[in-house]
Amino acid sequence: MQTKQSSTGLVWFKNNLRVQDNLVLNSAINNNSQVLAVYVFELKNFELTEFGFKKTEKFRARFLIESIENLKQNLKTFNIELFVYVNNTESHLKTLIESFNVSSVYLQKEWTFEECIALEKVKKAVSKPVIFYELYDQFLYEPDGIDIAIKNIPEVFTNFRKKLEKYEAVMSSVENHASQTQKTIENPTKIPTLNDLGFEPFEMHENSAFPFKGGENQALERLNAYFFKTKHIEIYKTTRNGLIGTEYSSKFSTWLANGCLSARTIYWELKKFEKEYVQNESTYWLIFELIWRDFFKYISLKHGNSIFKIDGILKNSYHWKTDHTLIQQWIDGKTNSNFVNANMLELKKSGWMSNRGRQNVASFFAKNLKLDWRIGAAYFESLLLDYDVHSNYGNWMYVAGVGNDPRDRVFNVVLQAERYDAHGKFQNRWLQETLF
Repeated sequence: MQTKQSSTGLVWFKNNLRVQDNLVLNSAINNNSQVLAVYVFELKNFELTEFGFKKTEKFRARFLIESIENLKQNLKTFNIELFVYVNNTESHLKTLIESFNVSSVYLQKEWTFEECIALEKVKKAVSKPVIFYELYDQFLYEPDGIDIAIKNIPEVFTNFRKKLEKYEAVMSSVENHASQTQKTIENPTKIPTLNDLGFEPFEMHENSAFPFKGGENQALERLNAYFFKTKHIEIYKTTRNGLIGTEYSSKFSTWLANGCLSARTIYWELKKFEKEYVQNESTYWLIFELIWRDFFKYISLKHGNSIFKIDGILKNSYHWKTDHTLIQQWIDGKTNSNFVNANMLELKKSGWMSNRGRQNVASFFAKNLKLDWRIGAAYFESLLLDYDVHSNYGNWMYVAGVGNDPRDRVFNVVLQAERYDAHGKFQNRWLQETLF
């Protein structure tokens, strides 16, 4: 990399909205005498997609705004200004690069189609010589640190997990040692409001299982609470299929999806907990879930845009329907399954759904209604607070029979309701009527 002497680096934030354990930010600080940061809200990410849903709905939009507000605050501890813009990413980055004589741009490495196009546009717009440093920084086991070629990534999760657990190690969290002593920079930019992005302000639903705000500070507070204050991690494996409340699962996924929290931070704090308190099936199971998250990212790296295609990575051809009446009934919670309906209403009204709920409503959509699974995936992308492109499309392919499940299972929503909501408490909560 370039020498630190009199150089200016620009950190282009995307979904890595944190200062702690951030390889991208750390690299910029260590290799430059001055560091700037930028985030751009592209309005196309809040507009309707080909499937008729806003790419990002109000729940995700508000969480993102909160995360950016917190990021800006935390960057100030390093005397780093965060410039925030709306639209025209390449134009704004070009202006910053030229105005501050930026010699290097640091960003989290992405590989899905839209992110690659955005980067190429910026590179083409910049006229002065600039080095772009793209760093993997959203995995537990980073691609640069494992001894498996991407083309050889196992297609079955169990094989993938065993290889990583046996032969690979999780790297240590990185720490930003040096505080920046750079000169004060005028920053007239402002973080947009919900109104600016096309939404009305709203109140969180009283029954929400995710009543938390965006941002790194909230993420670290939740991590400390779930591990060390309440020690709920000790019983995670037995509660993780719950449906009601904040404590049946860690709820880390939303902060992970926005990069307010790193998988490494969770891992090493968990190892600290195991050393100080207890190591059991529940503590392991959280690591197990983080490896699942990695798995879908590696599958995305291996198969590229196939994860977005109707035949998936298996190239399996099914007769998928596009029945708008059935789709709307699913969205509105008006199917013939009260269990599906309750979960869909929870999503519609709060932007959240349990893992158990997601598996059931996705299976019902693809296997019972036989609807084009990509439409369901697009709806999840719009609404889910913890939307992660790789996990979302990986899971939808999985349940639709075009992904990594060799068994091609179908969830029996009646039996699932009896097992996980035997007394109908969850269904009553969202359907607002007595079912039993």
